[in-house]
Amino acid sequence: MPYANIDVRPLNPTLGAEIHGVDLSRELDDATVSDIRQALLDHLVIFMPDQRIDAARQLAFARRFGEVEAPHPVFDVVPEVPEVTVIAQDGSADAPYNDVWHTDVTFREKPAMASILHAQVLPHGGGGDTLWSSLHAPYEALSSGVRDMIEDMTADHDFYMSFGETVLKGPGGIEKLASDILALPPQTHPVVRTHPETGRKGLFVNRTFTKHINGLGYVERDYILRMLCEFAEHPNYQIRHTWKPYDLAMWDNRATMHIATSDFTSPRKMHRITLLGDQPYH
Repeated sequence: MPYANIDVRPLNPTLGAEIHGVDLSRELDDATVSDIRQALLDHLVIFMPDQRIDAARQLAFARRFGEVEAPHPVFDVVPEVPEVTVIAQDGSADAPYNDVWHTDVTFREKPAMASILHAQVLPHGGGGDTLWSSLHAPYEALSSGVRDMIEDMTADHDFYMSFGETVLKGPGGIEKLASDILALPPQTHPVVRTHPETGRKGLFVNRTFTKHINGLGYVERDYILRMLCEFAEHPNYQIRHTWKPYDLAMWDNRATMHIATSDFTSPRKMHRITLLGDQPYH
């Protein structure tokens, strides 16, 4: 569709577009914000190259699209702007890694609507790409029999699945983990989610936080969850981004999942903001 205030360049037929003609160091007018939001709905992942902004400007941009989530329960934050999460790795072999497919914070009752990631420090010699996969396209590619089977299923999503070991090894150890588990109990979400703005259906499961599908035996639930995740991770539904300095990416968490590669040996640091979402529904 045409956009009056921005230059949108699609990157593939399934998802992904570059946005040009936007300078996030300046205040955006409402019409430009509206176009960016529409581009996000149309392409699910959008990239804005060479945005030389600080954490405060990133936050100001994020707030044009909705309410910003509280600080992440595990990751560090920018001290002066705690709404901005710091995703940092030093490139060592034992560093925490993100190379498991996931949708951000599906362990929350209201998972994130969108995430905004800004490149701060990139590894020398390359590596550390991020890949996104559409969750609409694989659902639509499933046979009608499988779609009918999963249509009304629900699944539990659990904070502990991904972050339990990390919290145990960190300051406060078991006391902090106990506190986090009480504050973030498992949440039940539909396996098939309807997008609240477009009405399009998509899968809503991921390897990182989806604990199990409900109402099935152990073997069945594990097999079906694994099958859906593998199907959604197929390269046909993906886009891969090789970061350049000051790149900014924004993606729709209601319709995508993503993964960052850990193929680098020097520091990588990103600033992330997540926007508060709504209760998923079928």
